[in-house]
Amino acid sequence: MGTTISIHILTRPAASEIDCDPVVSDAVADCFADLRDVDRVFSTYRGDSDISQLRRGERTAAELDPRVVQVATACDDWERATEGCFSAHWRGWFDPTGYVKGWAVETAARRRLAPLVSRADVVAAGINAGGDLQLFSSDAADWSWRVGIADPARPGTIVATIDVKNGAVATSGTAERGEHIIDPRTGLPARSVLSATVIADGLTAADVWATTAAVAGIDDLAWIAGAGTRTGVVIGADGTVRRWLGSTEINTRTASVEARAALR
Repeated sequence: MGTTISIHILTRPAASEIDCDPVVSDAVADCFADLRDVDRVFSTYRGDSDISQLRRGERTAAELDPRVVQVATACDDWERATEGCFSAHWRGWFDPTGYVKGWAVETAARRRLAPLVSRADVVAAGINAGGDLQLFSSDAADWSWRVGIADPARPGTIVATIDVKNGAVATSGTAERGEHIIDPRTGLPARSVLSATVIADGLTAADVWATTAAVAGIDDLAWIAGAGTRTGVVIGADGTVRRWLGSTEINTRTASVEARAALR
C-alpha cells in the first residue's frame, strides 16, 4: 500500500507470554495477510494487480476479483456523499487509492484484531497505517488510546491530543507529502489545508472525510453537518485552526501558542 503498517496489542501485566500465544500471533499474521491480499488486487504500483489490468483494458471489472465492483460502488457512493470532494475517477480512469487503504485496514482490523479484546489477557488492539489508526479497547478495561495530532507547522510537536477507546483517526493534507491532493472538481492541487484530522467510528469514513476536509478547504466546514464524524481539527496554510464536535464547530483560532494550548 506504499506505507508502513504496524499492529499493537496491549496486554495485562500477568500476560507476559502473550507474544507466544498462537491466537494473538495468528490474528496479527492473518491481518497482515488480508492487507497483502488487498494490495494484490488494488495496488496501482503492481503491473499484475486487478486494477492495473482494468486500467490497461485487458479485463473488465466483472472479470476481476468481486471486490473491485464492491469498491467501485462504494467510491461512487462516497463521491455523492462528499459532493465531489472525493472521487476515484479524477485521473480519467478508476483509481480507488484514496478509499482502499482506509477500507482495507478497517475491514482487516475488525475481522482479525477486534475479537482479541474480548480475551481476558488483552486490554486493547490497534493498527497504524501510515499514521491512520483503527483502535479497539476492552469494555472491561479502564483504557483509552491517547492520540496526538501533529502540528504541521512545527515538526515533532503536537497541536492537540484526543482519547479514543474504540474508533478511528485519519489525517490528510499537504504538510507531510506536499501537494499530492487534487480537488476532483477543478483538477487543481488542494492547497489551503496543511492538515485535516478526522475521528470517526471506522477508518473508511475517517479517511474519506479527512480527504474531503483537505479538498473543501479551511473556509468550508459545511460538510460536517451530514458527515457523522465524532470530532476533528483542520489547520490551514494561513495558521487558522478550526475544530468541531459532532456536527457543530466549536472554535476557530489562529494557530498561535495560546490557540495550541487551548486545543490540548
